[in-house]
Amino acid sequence: MEAYSNHTSLATTLRQRRQRLTKLIDFPVILWSGRSIARNFAANPYPFRASSHFLYFAGLPLENAAIRLQGTSLELFMDEAAANSKLWHGETPTREEMAQKIGADAVFNLSELQSHSDGAATVAVQDVTTYWQQTQILNRPVSPADGPTGIDLDLAKAIAAVRLCHDAGALLELRKAAAVTIEAHQAGMRASQTRGLGTQHPSEALVRSVMEGVIIAHNLSCAYGSIVTVHGQVLHNHHYQHPLQAGDLLLADVGAETEMGWAADITRTWPVSGKFSPTQRDLYEIVLAAHDACIAKVRPGIEYLDIHLLAATVIAQGLVDLGILRGKASDLVEMDAHAIFFPHGVGHLLGLDVHDMEDLGDLASYQKGRVRSLRFGLGFLRLHRPLQTGMLVTIEPGFYQVPAILHEPKLRSKYQDVVNWERLNQFADVRGIRIEDDVLVTQTGNEVLTAALPTKATVIEQFVNNH
Repeated sequence: MEAYSNHTSLATTLRQRRQRLTKLIDFPVILWSGRSIARNFAANPYPFRASSHFLYFAGLPLENAAIRLQGTSLELFMDEAAANSKLWHGETPTREEMAQKIGADAVFNLSELQSHSDGAATVAVQDVTTYWQQTQILNRPVSPADGPTGIDLDLAKAIAAVRLCHDAGALLELRKAAAVTIEAHQAGMRASQTRGLGTQHPSEALVRSVMEGVIIAHNLSCAYGSIVTVHGQVLHNHHYQHPLQAGDLLLADVGAETEMGWAADITRTWPVSGKFSPTQRDLYEIVLAAHDACIAKVRPGIEYLDIHLLAATVIAQGLVDLGILRGKASDLVEMDAHAIFFPHGVGHLLGLDVHDMEDLGDLASYQKGRVRSLRFGLGFLRLHRPLQTGMLVTIEPGFYQVPAILHEPKLRSKYQDVVNWERLNQFADVRGIRIEDDVLVTQTGNEVLTAALPTKATVIEQFVNNH
């Protein structure tokens, strides 16, 4: 399903976004799309991905383009394709056609942007070439994303306020990304079976190829580097060389991104042999209990920090019940003992970026006046503000046996009395478990956009075994 059935609906959505922005600022804005970066020589670039702030207000992934916003007015700045472009890339829409599609009031050559730049604010882009162009055209330093100042800071705050809650056009795209991602995970579960694959022994790389193949088959791309690994204790593991062995748990964190740039983000962990071992099942159920409790708590007005602390408390209590931790769950969380096994935050914002607006640092994800904690158990919290209707967040608790944490002398000494290390050794067949879903905050509670992909252990076992 396309998010926009005709030019008018896209243009109307973009106009409404500009209207929301202009209520918060009274100065002109120029947003650059960026350009592709050479992989190893100029004619072999990395795939182009437009700046998300540009995409939000321009609607199309136009390369080497800029838009100027003032009030509800939209001006498009880009050059026509080079004369020899048709030879290599075929026919492309004209600037005027693209301007009409996004509802631009005027279209200019990129070289004319200089004369329209007085008093404009912007957001720093990621590629160095365009960043240099920003500083030259605006004739001033452009504040970096991790510390905007002056007029750029005012713009960043306004954009964050507009983008925090998703409009109808965004939600159509986000649902599309979620649906394709669900299909990709289902295909991954089928491909990971350690039996019946003939001469092709399953591997992390094979499962990854199947999952990403589903995304590509829908003409979508991956929203981030896929994590498909039997070493789930490595949180951002981008290596895929390991074969799948009976008894392994496979952690797959894979998400699709639509043509318009909107992302999904799902993680599932399953036994490749189709059956959790008793120890794997015990720990999986703890993570699932935290996952379910946190989702049930999502609604407008709830502090996301409280959701994170709920996950930490449920995990701590589960580990106490298994004899891995000693003490009262609330006390263990207060002393950050849970973070030995659950070191990251419970989730993040999701939208045009898989970690939405993190190019602005914590400006969007942290409520004004709040800063990152120095605590072991809170330092990686990616969202620290009350939830609002229209926000899309991930809920992704986990359990990990990270050697760098478990064998760190200071941590080992600090928690020697609350961790039963001998008991923990009995769970050596669990490296990492994470369960992640995309949860929309609604007026009365929440909607799990990814609920069609099972999380219950018995259902996952049945799915792997019956497919």
